[in-house]
Amino acid sequence: MVFGFFRQKRNNQVIVERQYGALTAAARTPAFYLDMHVPDTVIGRFEMLTIMLILYFRRTAKSPRSGQEIAQNIIDAFFEDVDHSIRELGVGDPGVPKRMKKLAGMYYGRLESYAGALDRNDREALEAALKRNIHPEEGETAPSMLALADWMFDAEQALATLDENEIETGMARIAVPGA
Repeated sequence: MVFGFFRQKRNNQVIVERQYGALTAAARTPAFYLDMHVPDTVIGRFEMLTIMLILYFRRTAKSPRSGQEIAQNIIDAFFEDVDHSIRELGVGDPGVPKRMKKLAGMYYGRLESYAGALDRNDREALEAALKRNIHPEEGETAPSMLALADWMFDAEQALATLDENEIETGMARIAVPGA
C-alpha cells in the first residue's frame, strides 16, 4: 500500500514535468513577442507563462480529481521555478520571500481578472487587463493587446475539446500562434 503511494507520486512527477515543460515551451512561442506586443523580458515571459497556466488550470478545473491533482503539482512547480529564477537574478535569501509574495499576488490578481473577462466573454475587458498587466508603465499609449486576447479565447475553446486522457497523462498542448 505504501509503495503504491510512492509509485503514484513518482508517476505524477513525470506527468507534471512533461506538462509544465509543454506550458513553458508554449509561453516562449516567438509570435507572442514578435506579433502580439509582449515584451521579450523576464517579466514578459512571466506574463506569458502566467497566461498559459491560467488557461490550463481553467481546463483542469473541469477535470476529474487526477487532472486537478496534476494542476496543483504544476502550480507548485511554477512557484519553485519562480523562486529559483529570483535567486539566479541575484536576490539574496532575505529578499526572496518578499518577492515571491509579490509575484504570487500578481499571479492570483491576473487569474481573477482574466478569468472574469473570459467567463463574461468580454474581449475588451481582457484586452484592458492584458494592457494594464503587460505594459503597466505605458498606460493609454500601450500597444493593442487585442490579438493576444483573441488568441486566449481561441486557446480556451481548443483546450475545452481536449480528451481527458491528454490532461491525465500530461500531454495537453495549447495551440500557439504560428504553429
